[in-house]
Amino acid sequence: MADRLGVVVITGFLGSGKTTLISALLAHPGMGETAVLVNELGEAAIDHHLVRRVDERTVVLGSGCICCTLRGDLQDELRDLLARRARGELAPFRRVVIETTGLADPAPVLSTLVGEPLLRHHYAVEAVVTTVDAVSGSQTLDRHPESVKQAAVADTLLVTKADTAAPADVAALEARLRALNPVAPVRRVAFGAIAPDDLLRGRTRAVPAAALAGGEDAAGHGHGRHAGDVRAFTLVLDVPLDWDAFAVWLTMLLHSRGLDVLRVKGLLDVGAAGPVVLDGVQHVVHRPRHLEAWPDDDHRSRIVFITRGIEREAVLASLEAFAALGRTARTTPTGGRSA
Repeated sequence: MADRLGVVVITGFLGSGKTTLISALLAHPGMGETAVLVNELGEAAIDHHLVRRVDERTVVLGSGCICCTLRGDLQDELRDLLARRARGELAPFRRVVIETTGLADPAPVLSTLVGEPLLRHHYAVEAVVTTVDAVSGSQTLDRHPESVKQAAVADTLLVTKADTAAPADVAALEARLRALNPVAPVRRVAFGAIAPDDLLRGRTRAVPAAALAGGEDAAGHGHGRHAGDVRAFTLVLDVPLDWDAFAVWLTMLLHSRGLDVLRVKGLLDVGAAGPVVLDGVQHVVHRPRHLEAWPDDDHRSRIVFITRGIEREAVLASLEAFAALGRTARTTPTGGRSA
């Protein structure tokens, strides 16, 4: 990702502290060369950082960051940032922070970044950070499907306002979030006070081994059923995978049920010295990365799925059937017939 601009997506339900987090992050010296895309500049809690207006939708912040109102299509806005930087109209920047609306599904943002060739060439998703209000978070998860998806796609989950909620309620919310998204660390944060380095490694680090250490159920109980029909479960495979066959199977799964596969992330044993890191959100699968070595002594493939209305047994049966079909095809002589 060194030759591309990192993109940090900040999402979370209404009032959960997204703009407070962005304001605190921009105060760190290391965040100086950052472009910020917000939905409505007037609603962003960063007004005290503003220094001067560049044009009708761009201001330069006290930290040296560029803040733009997100008025049109995200793809157009990101292209425009590149063009204006190339023309010298904007100062150079190394990172883009995108704040979604409180009711937004972040998956289309990721799809735009990964699916459009020009954007994929210049930008790489660095992290998805989701803020969750400790006071109202559990009720929000119960009532608003968007908040469930925001939590499911996160690389890091930040619980805000924990100091104003009952400790037992905060602990229950954190346990629920860990069950909903086993691959994302859950951290408490007050007034956005967290070091950027604790957040901005989402796409560059491997899947935490602890998150993938479970067996049948990543949530550790039931089938990880939380927030209606959302499930979190882990597939652990004892034999190496044929990478090409697995890629075809995953493509077929996402083509048929992509909207219901909220998140898939894992380490795959493909017979090499190290695993392949898999990371996908709905229809979007980030470019697989090959690691030189395994992060622990367990070299089995471990894949966490966060799904809506799809049972673990169905996913496992589909994968095993496809793998068996692939083995049959490879062992059948050319022109012969398989049983």
